[in-house]
Amino acid sequence: MSDDAKSKLTHNEEIKAAIPTLAGTIATTFNDPANDHFSEDDNQFLKFHGSYQQDDRDLRKTGKKYIMMVRGRIPGGVMTAKQWCVFDDLSTQYGNNTLRITTRQSIQFHGIVMSGLRPLVAKINECLLSTLAACGDVNRNVMAAPTPAYTKAREQVIADAHKVALALAPKTPAYHSIWIDGVQLDNEAAENKNFVDPLYGKTYLPRKFKIGFVIPPVNDMDIFTNCLGFIAIVENDQLVGYNIAVGGGMGRSHGNTQTYPRLADVIGFFTPDKLVEVAKAVLTIHRDFGDRTDRKHARLKYVVAERGVKFMQDEVNARAGITLAPAKPCKFTTTADLLGWHKATDGKWFLGMFVETGRVKNNQKIALRDVAEKFPNIEFRLSANQNVILANASDADKAAITALLGSHGVKTENQARVLHAAAMACPSLPTCGLGLAESERMLPGMIDRIEKLCDEVGLSNEEIIIRSTGCPNGCARPYMAELAFVGKAPGRYQVWLGGNAAGTRLNRVWKDVIKEAELETELRPVLVRYVKERQPGERFGDWCDRVFLNGQSLAAN
Repeated sequence: MSDDAKSKLTHNEEIKAAIPTLAGTIATTFNDPANDHFSEDDNQFLKFHGSYQQDDRDLRKTGKKYIMMVRGRIPGGVMTAKQWCVFDDLSTQYGNNTLRITTRQSIQFHGIVMSGLRPLVAKINECLLSTLAACGDVNRNVMAAPTPAYTKAREQVIADAHKVALALAPKTPAYHSIWIDGVQLDNEAAENKNFVDPLYGKTYLPRKFKIGFVIPPVNDMDIFTNCLGFIAIVENDQLVGYNIAVGGGMGRSHGNTQTYPRLADVIGFFTPDKLVEVAKAVLTIHRDFGDRTDRKHARLKYVVAERGVKFMQDEVNARAGITLAPAKPCKFTTTADLLGWHKATDGKWFLGMFVETGRVKNNQKIALRDVAEKFPNIEFRLSANQNVILANASDADKAAITALLGSHGVKTENQARVLHAAAMACPSLPTCGLGLAESERMLPGMIDRIEKLCDEVGLSNEEIIIRSTGCPNGCARPYMAELAFVGKAPGRYQVWLGGNAAGTRLNRVWKDVIKEAELETELRPVLVRYVKERQPGERFGDWCDRVFLNGQSLAAN
């Protein structure tokens, strides 16, 4: 690499090269009781360990109050009841007494101060989960279809997600040293200064990397938003292989046309025995060809967009030692979770529980803890739609759990009105440093207003997938929604319309900015037109897309 090329590398690339163990000075910092925050370089290293340094933006007028967000790595979103109890305890002891279900089947803790950071992470590891690689320029939490594994094929998909998560985990010695032993690595020691991860190399990936597994026809992973998607092909209840999708991603920046949301391309089919080889092949393509000079352009999706499907096919074949076969036919119909009680084919029951904007708190938090303590055989599964599934319940368990939840005022049926049940939001303010506008705190009230508006125009109880984010980075996958609000400034949102229920189509910008206070004025004419013009059974997102494709505006007629 020329000196000129080196000079263009981002600062993140420089610090990864300088300290390839990712140790930074993290342990030195938290071992000094006088410290309440980390340096900016350590903040970047912290991400690889599963934590972001933040501050409570509601309190900025009184000075920065540093807090940490910690995210678990929970492959497939599957937890035992005992692990749920540990997470519940940690949220109370060290966090803000809430558990935040993420859109990648994990749990985030918010509001942690410096002194609580190491004990929290250590106790997550003690319960046999981790935070390593939950954030950072590595493969993130591996997702998998959350509906309980009541068939051999579903069981294998979950097992495959765990296999990939293990195979793609970074090997740095710093994680155990910092979080288990509380010891700072010597960054100048030869073995640390010259450390090279066997998969990631010395400087890891240019940016984050995301993997999901999905089983058609339910696209509950929004699989095409992932860098790498494994689409299970099941024949006669047997998993015969996976279609592979590459190059999806949601992140973009306002005003920067070089950044954009993108759906992954399906590039072929392979048999399950080559799973790890294929996963490593796609990841190392990102490692070797991703942009290390501009972090906004550093995702795998730009490699695929600019180099093409044929390039990806050839590279995967060469690196994995396979020949991808043509993709198998499959179809997606819905992205929705199953809420309420459902009986699996093995005779066991599972309960889909709605969690508004993913925030487990108050009575719902107490109730789920009660279930975990009294029914240790129950499996907790986190969904990509920010809900919780209680699995592996017997007939007797079903009745007892229903009664127990009811004693806490928590419903098992008719848990949420239709618009709320289909909605998602990122946390944004006050904890996320990137938030430009409210999201989690805003969305429930905004949906109440949209629901009232729908009642007025004749759309009562019709599902519309609504998502919001406080900035354009797209953590709640807004660019797949039928109706999405993307923060631009306090009280102001860019509005996107036209996604579909199957999670196979991007939406488009309708209004570059609307004021939250003017929501009804802006949205009413569109909903009135939809009622008048829609075809039988046509969803709101499909109608919006049809109008766009016909070259019409969505202004009132």
